Amino acid sequence: MDKNSAIGLTLIALLLLVYFYWFAPTTQPVPPTKQSVPSLAETKSDTLRGEPAPAADSLLVAQLGVLGSSLEGTETTTRVETEDLDITFSNRGGIIKDLELKKFKTYHKAPLKLITPTSNEFSLRTSVNGRDLDLYTLYYQVDQQKSGDTTIVNFSIPLANGKKFVQTYKIPAQGHEIKYTIKGGSEIISGENLSFNWVSILKPLEKDLVDTRENSTINYYSDEDGFSKLDPRASGTETETVTDPLKWVTIKEKFFLRAFITSSQFGGGQLETNVNESDPSVVKRANVKLNVPKSALSDGTYFKFFFGPNDYQKIGKVSDGFAKNVYLGWPPIYWINKFIIFPVFNLLTQFISNYGLIIIILVFLLKLVLFPLSYRSYLSMAKMRVLKPELDEIKERVGEDMTKVQQEQMKLYSQVGVNPISGCVPVLLQMPLIFAMFYLFPASIELRQQPLFWAEDLSTYDSLIHFSFDIPFLGNHLSLFTLLMTISTLIYTWQNNQLSAVQGPMKSVSYVMPVIFLFVLNRFSAGLTFYYLISNLFTFAQQAIIKRFVDEDKIKAIMEENRKKIAAGGGTAKKSKFMSKLEDAMKAGEEARKRADEERKKKKK
Repeated sequence: MDKNSAIGLTLIALLLLVYFYWFAPTTQPVPPTKQSVPSLAETKSDTLRGEPAPAADSLLVAQLGVLGSSLEGTETTTRVETEDLDITFSNRGGIIKDLELKKFKTYHKAPLKLITPTSNEFSLRTSVNGRDLDLYTLYYQVDQQKSGDTTIVNFSIPLANGKKFVQTYKIPAQGHEIKYTIKGGSEIISGENLSFNWVSILKPLEKDLVDTRENSTINYYSDEDGFSKLDPRASGTETETVTDPLKWVTIKEKFFLRAFITSSQFGGGQLETNVNESDPSVVKRANVKLNVPKSALSDGTYFKFFFGPNDYQKIGKVSDGFAKNVYLGWPPIYWINKFIIFPVFNLLTQFISNYGLIIIILVFLLKLVLFPLSYRSYLSMAKMRVLKPELDEIKERVGEDMTKVQQEQMKLYSQVGVNPISGCVPVLLQMPLIFAMFYLFPASIELRQQPLFWAEDLSTYDSLIHFSFDIPFLGNHLSLFTLLMTISTLIYTWQNNQLSAVQGPMKSVSYVMPVIFLFVLNRFSAGLTFYYLISNLFTFAQQAIIKRFVDEDKIKAIMEENRKKIAAGGGTAKKSKFMSKLEDAMKAGEEARKRADEERKKKKK
């Protein structure tokens, strides 16, 4: 590792440290407990579904006219089971009362339910004859039928003149989308909008509660502004009032989505998340309030619910911009993940079921693509090793004047035809791929609950080594994959330092950085740290191969030939624009230093 490569790696490390300082979790995960989830009544909701309905007031019944008779009734349920969903509807409100994802389990292997009576509440508020009414508190007549492989469930209330107010759900045999329509009743509803409210208490589904909280939020999309979200890392309450028309809103919890989508537009709304970090039984509380135009009751507008995995391979077709629910990083990281890394990763998952093998193949392919850059970096290191005796001689001859040392070194580089930046640039060009991996593995639901060796779930940290106490910056566990990655990085660093021209503090820094990343990556996905471990092992093999093709004696001979040609020509090698600017900057710095020294001398006199 030459000086410039070391500088490049240090810059990368500093950038990563800055990133983790601002965005990485700072608290340790709290294991889920068996405490009961607080009722929605405690979160400013109205009434809990499943409780007996209070007797209707006779005056209210009279004021609501034809809808008044539907205020009382007996609750019944209707169950619809598909390949992916197990749904229970209630005739009280015509709402989804319970919904389970059949192909997924929680981290503790319990049924994974995105809707339960105690964790979700829906309301659809409007005004009828001057009285506020929640249409989801009425009792409906239920009709279930089949159309091909689609199950249709109608919830209806008779109105005057043979008309009906009808809610219809269409559930296909496969998939996670449920089509939903509301028709009729526009003549008795006053106002321009209905208010759709959805309160959801997100329960822990994953191993790491802190990580789940920091990846749970409300996302929303408008045709004008595109994708937006509430800050997932905000503490306390995060609120947003949206005035622009919206296309969809998603309650996102790490790997799973609950979404409400329209074929037209919602007339804005209010979105809110709240987190109580002292309560391990709840990830977050989400509150969605959307303005539904009354015209939706008669103009053919339809809605969709989406309850399913946040799977980049599947959600792109749900609605415009819906794939943005999977965060792939900022540009250019986003483009690299979207057009290169994710397609390759997804292609491999179609043919290989072992995700450890998939990660190994992914490392191999990326190393193959980056081989030319790695070769150039190693070649630059070899050139710097050949020049090391002359660089050391310059330091001894010039002394402590660092500006003069740098000028003499630049002169030497020009004489032998070496670009000192050539070793740094290949390393920096690989940086976007390094960052891309930090988003690939945490965002890949494919890794969820996939075991590998001692790791039971590649989507979260492996915790084979537990402590009975918390270690500062490390927590109460040590990831074995992270430990092995750190050891392999230290070995790689030691090997490079034996071959490189790097000396002094820079050499010590190269050993400190892997240790720092042991603490940084200890709570990251086991898939990510396994990837870096395998990447280090491939690097060892790659360097051994490159070394066989790099002849330092031949490099030295070429440098001497360049030196003779340049000397015979009475000048120096043609400089690149960068080298010229670098030398100009060094001269300007030297002149500024001399002026400053002269000013200090004048002041002393």
